[in-house]
Amino acid sequence: MNLIGKIVGNRYEIISEAGTGGMATVYKAKDRVLNRNVAVKVLKDEYTTDQDFIKRFNSEAQSAAALTHPNIVSIYDVGHEEENNLYYIVMELIKGKTLKEIINKDGSISWKWAVNIAIQIASALEEAHKHGIIHRDIKPHNIIITEDGTAKVTDFGIAKAVSNSTITAFGTTIGSVHYFSPEQAKGGITDARSDLYSLGVVMYEMLTGKVPFDADTPVSVALMHMQEKPKEPIELNSDIPMAVNQIVVKAMRKEPVERYQTATEMLKDLSEALKDPNGDFVVIENKDGEYTRVIPAVKLDKKGETVETKESFFEKHPKMKVLLFILGLIVLFFLVFGVTKLILDGGFKKDVVAPDFSNMTRAEVEELASLQNVVVQFNEVASANVEAGKVVSQEPPAGKPLGADKKIVVSLSKGPETALLPDFANKPIDEVRTKANELGLSLKEESENSDTIQENYVIRQGTKAGTQVKSGDTVTVVVSLGAKKTSVPTVVGMDEGTAKATLSNAKLKANIKYESHEDKENGKVLSQSVEQGKEVAEGTTIDVVVNKIEKKTYTVTLHYTLAEEPEDENSTNTTTKTNVVILAGTTELTTNKGSNGEYTATYKGSEGTTFKVKVNGSEVANKKITTNELADYDKNDIYLN
Repeated sequence: MNLIGKIVGNRYEIISEAGTGGMATVYKAKDRVLNRNVAVKVLKDEYTTDQDFIKRFNSEAQSAAALTHPNIVSIYDVGHEEENNLYYIVMELIKGKTLKEIINKDGSISWKWAVNIAIQIASALEEAHKHGIIHRDIKPHNIIITEDGTAKVTDFGIAKAVSNSTITAFGTTIGSVHYFSPEQAKGGITDARSDLYSLGVVMYEMLTGKVPFDADTPVSVALMHMQEKPKEPIELNSDIPMAVNQIVVKAMRKEPVERYQTATEMLKDLSEALKDPNGDFVVIENKDGEYTRVIPAVKLDKKGETVETKESFFEKHPKMKVLLFILGLIVLFFLVFGVTKLILDGGFKKDVVAPDFSNMTRAEVEELASLQNVVVQFNEVASANVEAGKVVSQEPPAGKPLGADKKIVVSLSKGPETALLPDFANKPIDEVRTKANELGLSLKEESENSDTIQENYVIRQGTKAGTQVKSGDTVTVVVSLGAKKTSVPTVVGMDEGTAKATLSNAKLKANIKYESHEDKENGKVLSQSVEQGKEVAEGTTIDVVVNKIEKKTYTVTLHYTLAEEPEDENSTNTTTKTNVVILAGTTELTTNKGSNGEYTATYKGSEGTTFKVKVNGSEVANKKITTNELADYDKNDIYLN
């Protein structure tokens, strides 16, 4: 069903389609009560036939509407329109890109940004889980990153309350198979830990640019979630710190009891990872909640009694004592021989691990490297966060085994990178963001309408182009929202003046054109070039066609002969001279008297004119010219006498 231009719930005017998913179609709409733009998610037809599903869908959407959190897309309204059998959710309209779009464009993203996004998602889940709401479909497609970098989790409309049964549609579990938890894939009970598994998959994709499991069919992917162990993210991207890698591994454990038990727990480790990315603080436990430990088995015989001890065994078999004594001497000989050889060869060799050079100067690094007998190679990198001359990073990281060459590459800070600030004016904001990121600049974005700069292009920048800047500096740019928009009213059927005033009130211009249609009302607007309700820039010119019926014109020669001609004007008779006047309506025509005594006048005008003749001031003839009458006379001549 095409909803564009329709009003949903007697309130939400559908403007355009914003996107579509497995369960619903999302439209951009205008709330005519609060005069603001919103997103309206309309459930697809195939899901409106299951009444049990609809009942739970409404209940859960209303529960989600109670959530208020900066990282959750707000739900304003939930409704059902019986006439068209529409089930819909009205949500906050967010301007930005989905996390999936960002990953598809950039591939893997930096681990710090990934952790920052994960913290925001976990914070949103923490709030939802406190209210007993499980999202069940955490995936990059349902996470919108706003222009200021805020992560917003959407689609809580298909979440389920913990106390309710799992939502299914036509026997199929709802969700996205690449981000399923194993229990979802099995069709089992889901809880908060299922959302945290999906968050782990999202982190995996952010850090590596790939999902952990992929196959040709959804069933194959689901089986991989249940049965296979994924490669650790650090195997695909060596830049991932160990602590971040371990957080993903723990979140994606097959057994829920081995994962993070709450979003709060995961938040704590994510925050710690930003401060200590290679720290050993992530605790991964077994099913029973305990660390792995070796417990000696107790052997029982068939009667349930313990097996005999070694003392009782040797009492029954005394020769075995002698045999074991001889074997012991042999082992002791080889042991003494081996130890002696090791000492002569230089003793036992143990693996050498990389020392921790964090925040050290070059001199301090060289001193420690000398003591530890390791080789250091230095290079310099720009850094806005680490003081010049101190260690930014090292490879291998602290605590990792060194190779046979015992070599460590240490990166020293040379301070912030400096560069000339480019001219961002009239550049697309996406291009500006990329350039600012390359320079290590923090971009502060503001927005305003512009009649001259197209939408999503930079109008101006706070710091002048060509200024020397360094990484870490903040640069403000003003981004165009495009020309200020207005909704086109309808003026069809109005008279010309009213139409002009109506368009002017809507901050639009009118270009009047005329057409002549005798079968339509004269002076009324027949059509307009832009349809009613369409949003256009203020000041746009609308072509308006007005019906202007043009009357036909004719040239008429009028003849009048006096019935009884008075005394000739050349006569010496003193009779008053005859004065003949021919009028077209009230207009006096030029009247001529011919040699035959006939008076004539020519008129060029429209149909329906009344002609009069006055002789010496008295009206003597009155005639109305019509089209039919004109056709009765040759050369449009008419005689009035």
